[in-house]
Amino acid sequence: MKAKKKLNFYYDKGADVLYVSNGKPSAKDETFETEDEVVVRKNPKTGEVKGFTILHFLKRGAKGPTVTLPFQFSFQQ
Repeated sequence: MKAKKKLNFYYDKGADVLYVSNGKPSAKDETFETEDEVVVRKNPKTGEVKGFTILHFLKRGAKGPTVTLPFQFSFQQ
């Protein structure tokens, strides 16, 4: 049975940045920034999204209620 990865969240108040990671980051992961200042990290071989970083996280709340991300998550227990 494959071990389940934990979805980790960390908010840096000083930088106003939210970090979300599915498992441990790897130096081999590729990153790219979307047009709305979200940085996505993915596995280059599988294309699986490993995590993302939302810049200006709390400031976005004043602009609108949602952040559109370029992928989907499946939450299972």
